[in-house]
Amino acid sequence: MASYEELGELLDPASTVLLTVECQQGVVGPDSALPELAREARASGALGNVARLVAAAHESGLQVIHAVAERRPDGRGANRNARLFRAAERLPVQQLSGTTAVRVAPPIEVTEEDFVVRRLHGLSPVQGTDVDALLRNLGCRTLIVTGVSANVAIPNAVFDAVNRGYTVVVPRDAIAGVPSDYTPAMIRNTLALVATVATTDEVLGCLKRPRRRA
Repeated sequence: MASYEELGELLDPASTVLLTVECQQGVVGPDSALPELAREARASGALGNVARLVAAAHESGLQVIHAVAERRPDGRGANRNARLFRAAERLPVQQLSGTTAVRVAPPIEVTEEDFVVRRLHGLSPVQGTDVDALLRNLGCRTLIVTGVSANVAIPNAVFDAVNRGYTVVVPRDAIAGVPSDYTPAMIRNTLALVATVATTDEVLGCLKRPRRRA
């Protein structure tokens, strides 16, 4: 666990980007394809905390990227090489391009300055998408990772970002997975080994405090 001062040094707005992962209506909304995950994201407060972080990022000028998972109606280009993908094909709610399911879910607000990066394949919002190129062009050094799920997409995002040389901050109360006790175990035993773990309030405190003049 980093100290507040260390966290503040990492979260320089000029070189920090906030990433939201699969916070879309078809995943965490009321008509989710994954109702258990949607309930956990809301009941745990994670979705609300993501919204708080996004609002603070907008206020402080921090760049926000929303990573959305979707598929074409014909399924072309989508993975079928794991049970997870085959199960997703049978769900009653499909994450189809252009539908409500792939819109960022309230209470998270999306502004014109935000990037929305959509992927048609794979498990990671970083690997094989525009995210890495955008981060490099933005001068990013620290990536704040939020969203769902702690089971799959969040660890993929963290590992891929670390492998590409970014420092990752994970607000532990702004990610969710199922069952509810899995998320703290994943954070404690895996994510804490490669990322700086903090709380939403700690991150917000760093974003809102005045920066020291050089």
